[in-house]
Amino acid sequence: MDSTLARRILAASTEITKAALSAEDPDVVLPLVVRRASALARSDLGLVMVNADDGRLTVEAAYGAPEAAGPAGDPVGSVLSERSAAAHAARGGGPIVVDDLLDDPLTAPYVPSALRVYGPFAVAPFGTRERRLGALAVYRRRGASTFNRDAVEVLSSFAAHAGLALVLAEGSTARQRVAVYQERERIARDLHDVIVQRLYGAGVQLEVLGRKLSGRLDPADQQRLHDTMDELDRTIAEVRSTVHTLRSAAPEEEPARVPDLAESTRSEVQVAGELLGRPPQLELDGDLDDVPVAVADHARAALREALSNVVRHAGARKVVVRMRRTRTGLTLQVEDDGCGIPRDVSKRGLRNMEERAAAADGRCTVHSSPSSGTTVTWEVPL
Repeated sequence: MDSTLARRILAASTEITKAALSAEDPDVVLPLVVRRASALARSDLGLVMVNADDGRLTVEAAYGAPEAAGPAGDPVGSVLSERSAAAHAARGGGPIVVDDLLDDPLTAPYVPSALRVYGPFAVAPFGTRERRLGALAVYRRRGASTFNRDAVEVLSSFAAHAGLALVLAEGSTARQRVAVYQERERIARDLHDVIVQRLYGAGVQLEVLGRKLSGRLDPADQQRLHDTMDELDRTIAEVRSTVHTLRSAAPEEEPARVPDLAESTRSEVQVAGELLGRPPQLELDGDLDDVPVAVADHARAALREALSNVVRHAGARKVVVRMRRTRTGLTLQVEDDGCGIPRDVSKRGLRNMEERAAAADGRCTVHSSPSSGTTVTWEVPL
């Protein structure tokens, strides 16, 4: 290969590498790859074919004279036979060159109708030995000169360089995506463990203050206090929704850390204890490590609602929290010896627990009376 060709290959490869590493999706670089390949090989048509997961070879990008495509139209989207020369090259079989597509027995049986107007043909593997992306092929019209050894060498060299650039870009994009998801998980964790807990604590303190000042505030101030607590509840719900969104699309390469159900249960109980002035009794039974993420999220929310009701309304001296995992299900129980759930209190929290249980094909039952306190039992199958 002479120095001029080598410089052209280097320039084209450098362009591909820069484009691949700067593109969010390396696949958008394929049209540029096929344009440069066609120019280097002085072809009338260039095609880049990509291996699919099911083993098929599909034309993903084309460059050349569209008027020569014939009545069958654009070849992009065509699926090539697994016995074709291009498929053989894509599997790592090395470059192939023929003088005429329709006369050579190696290619004649597998030429799509859209490509029958072409004669001279050359194809080279596209990618690396470890990551075979597909094949890069060039065509000239029937009757044109065939591809000589230099043209095939140019095509093979460029296909290898361009394929390596895309493989590197795939790795770079994956690492960037993982970094983004890791940062999202950190933000979600801070929102859940810090912001939500503080808002929750502030709401409970306002609830306690409202009970202490009951009958001593004028109606306008009493309503303002209730509106403030409702606004805090709405803000907490919005933050939790944001946390769920941040955690809902973790990458397959490195999934976000799933919060430990036992650990988060202890955290919720600790917060409730600080607000009650005495720690609830906590009983954990069974292995909670492999509880499905969706069920664990529902259980944490149900526990938070139940403890919130205890702190706000019960006036309890003793609170017991039980979380039990069996082979077939998960049961959460929050029991207190308080005054029961007042009739005039909003039942929104209880409805939320019931809806979460139903979403997990379970159920939530509440037994409450002024004499015996309240017992909330939330159970779902596994």
